[in-house]
Amino acid sequence: MLLGHEKTSFLHLPTPLEYLPGVSADLGVEFYIKRDDLTNLGVGGNKLRKLEYLLKDAQDQGCTMLLTLGGAQTNHGRLTAAVAAKFGMKCAIVCVDPYPGELSANLLLDRLMGAEVILKKDDGRPESEQFAETAAAVKARYEAQGEKVYEIPIGGSSDVGMLGYYECAMELTEQAKAMGLEDATVISAVGSIGTYMGLFCGLKNESSPLRLTGVAISPFGEGKEKRLMEYFAQMKANYPLVFDAVREDFHIETGYTRGAYNNPCAEVRQAIYRMARAEAILLDPCYTGKAFAGLLDMVAEGKIAKGEKVIFLHTGGFPGLYTKHHREEFEKELLDGVRFQLCKETLRSGDKETVRNYRTGQALQQSSFKPTDGIQSLLSVKADA
Repeated sequence: MLLGHEKTSFLHLPTPLEYLPGVSADLGVEFYIKRDDLTNLGVGGNKLRKLEYLLKDAQDQGCTMLLTLGGAQTNHGRLTAAVAAKFGMKCAIVCVDPYPGELSANLLLDRLMGAEVILKKDDGRPESEQFAETAAAVKARYEAQGEKVYEIPIGGSSDVGMLGYYECAMELTEQAKAMGLEDATVISAVGSIGTYMGLFCGLKNESSPLRLTGVAISPFGEGKEKRLMEYFAQMKANYPLVFDAVREDFHIETGYTRGAYNNPCAEVRQAIYRMARAEAILLDPCYTGKAFAGLLDMVAEGKIAKGEKVIFLHTGGFPGLYTKHHREEFEKELLDGVRFQLCKETLRSGDKETVRNYRTGQALQQSSFKPTDGIQSLLSVKADA
C-alpha cells in the first residue's frame, strides 16, 4: 500500500536503469536512462505505472469499462486499451482530433486491442468543454447498455494516477543509491504533468537526494501554470506530504517545446537519430525525442555541466514514430539510404531508359538509382507501360 492506496500489480518492476556509454562520450556527461519504455503491456510506456493504481480504483468501484481522453495518437489511450483488454473490461477513448487519414500507430493498436475510439472534430470551443461533452455522451451510451464506466483524465494525470510515479521515485532512488548516483539529475518530459508531479512528490517526500528537471514538450502557458499549482495543492490535500512547495520549487524547462505539441521538428528528428545510432534505443517525436532534444540544447548551453550525472526517463511512445505526419518527414530524410535493386527489363521511351518506381508509380530515370551494395532492398521491380 502506498499513501493509503493499493494497486493491481501487473508490471515487471523495477525497470532497468542503464548507463549509456555512447551518449555519455558524445555529450561529455555521465548519461543513464530509466527504461520505463520496457513495461510489459501494449508495447510499454510510463502510463502503465499510473494505470496500476487507476485500475485498482476502478475495480474497487465495480466498474466494467475504462473511458479516457486524449489526442488521436494518445499513448495513454493505447495503454488504457491494453489494461482493459488484459483485465476483461471494455474501453473507449475520446479524442478532440480529426481522423489522421489512416489507421496507424497508436490508433491502429487501440483498435487491435478492442477499444472504441471516438474522434470529435474541433469546433473552436475550449477543448475541455468538448472533451467533457463528448465523454458524457459516450458514458451515457455505455451505461444504457449496462456498463459501469470509470473515467480517467488525459494522461492518467489524477491524484490516484500520480501514485505510479511517486512509487517510481522510490524505486529510482534505490537504484541510484546502489549505482552511486545519489547526486544525479533526473530529466523527464512534461506533458499532462502527472508523471512529473509523481516524481516531484515522491523524491521530496521520501527525502531522495536526486534532483528533478522537467522538459515541457508543449507550450507551457497560463493554463499549464495554473494546473501545476492546482495539481500540487490536490496532492497536498489528499496525501500526507511533509513539505510544501511554491512555483519556484518546480524546475521545468519551458523553452524547448519547438512551438507546439506533437509537431514535426528537424531538431527532434536529429536527436532521435543520435540516440538510435549511438545506443539502438528508439525515442518518439512527441515526448522523449523532444525532451532529449531539449537535453542536448541544455548541454550545449551549459545548463547541464560537463561530467554531470544525468538520468533520462524513457517514458515510451514508440508507436509515435509511425504517425503519418512524422513518418513522412522521416522518409524525406532517410529514403536516400534505401537502395532499390531493379530487374533488367525496362521500358524504353525515345533515347531514355526509364523504370517505374514501385513505391509511387512515378517514372524515374534509371540513372537516379545508386548501385546496390551493403544492405539492399531485394524487391525486383518489373517496369511496364
